[in-house]
Amino acid sequence: MPDIRLVPCLADNYAVIVREGDTVMLVDAPEAGPIREQLKADGWRLTHILITHKHDDHIAGIPELAAEYSPIIVGPEAEQDKIPGLTRTVREGDKVEVGPMVADVYETPGHTSGHVSFHFPKEKLLFSGDTLFALGCGRLFEGSPAQMWHSLSKLRALPDDTSVYCGHEYTLSNARFAITVDPHNKALQERAADIARARDAGQPTIPFQLGLDKATSPFLRADDPAVATGVGTPGASPETVFAEVRERKNNF
Repeated sequence: MPDIRLVPCLADNYAVIVREGDTVMLVDAPEAGPIREQLKADGWRLTHILITHKHDDHIAGIPELAAEYSPIIVGPEAEQDKIPGLTRTVREGDKVEVGPMVADVYETPGHTSGHVSFHFPKEKLLFSGDTLFALGCGRLFEGSPAQMWHSLSKLRALPDDTSVYCGHEYTLSNARFAITVDPHNKALQERAADIARARDAGQPTIPFQLGLDKATSPFLRADDPAVATGVGTPGASPETVFAEVRERKNNF
């Protein structure tokens, strides 16, 4: 398995550095400083940057890191005019070779219209940016609830033992919200307690196992009657249930 470093950036962002042999990959670049410090601490030289979407808190570090390391920079085709320094653009179904590792690209719009996620099946790693969070999902700045539900359904179909790295440390708030709409879920109650303990100890809640999120996140269970009932929409379509879950979280 590759060596992985989770790098806190800004107020609550994460960047992720992955080394496999001579290849060193960064996923998202919120700011250059902490990323450079981690690279220097490990004695690693950056070779690739993968970008999930165009928001500044995921791309602001690109120019400085590109000037220092000259990496290959990969990002979504649909947002290429908003992301500086891309050397390759990708879309649904593309594969990205990062040294010995190979990622499948999924278009996962909703948070932004061109958002992509990167899945490395051999390494069992998913980099979901701001589409899928632990017990949550990104706000719908540019997409519809139906569009985001479709994006999440793509990621939900991946294997349970996938380790998910997302873009933010929002998990404690997400857990508190999830319990309000799914109060009888024992797995969720146990997970929420674990999350609270981790955050009290100053520990990250990322990565998380996709299978656990499938069992506990209302955002991945909009087709579960328990979640539909929990938000007052029994019998409604998953898209309708998801829209209500997302709206309630917006106002939580």
